[in-house]
Amino acid sequence: MQIDLVAVIVDEYDPAIEFFTGILGFDLVEDSPALTNDGRPKRWVVIRPPGAQTGILLARADGERQTAAVGDQAAGRVGFFLRVDDFDAAYQRMTMAGVTFVREPRTEPYGRVAVFLDIAGNRWDLLGALQAEGDKAGRQTH
Repeated sequence: MQIDLVAVIVDEYDPAIEFFTGILGFDLVEDSPALTNDGRPKRWVVIRPPGAQTGILLARADGERQTAAVGDQAAGRVGFFLRVDDFDAAYQRMTMAGVTFVREPRTEPYGRVAVFLDIAGNRWDLLGALQAEGDKAGRQTH
């Protein structure tokens, strides 16, 4: 058993695709025409971090209730967690690309973490492993 997809409600498809693929480096897995339950056109848009099995369905808000949920899917809490191999490089790349970080990087017992907002305004943890002592020393000398 596995979780296949998680939906993120967005205002529009194309800016969301650009954010997740162009800025975060996710892969666009599918972008197909589809229909709503009542027959209106929509798109089935799935993105996924490279190599990951679980993907994100980018769902354009449909109606007042869904529009109100854009950016607040986890009621103001961190609701999504992105683990990266090189925390410092990812943080710097995302900062340079204009990603909004609402909490600066800090070190916790489980690793490095900083909180950022996606294009819709949802909070994410950017997570990375703790640096080994040898890595810290090596980076300081270069």
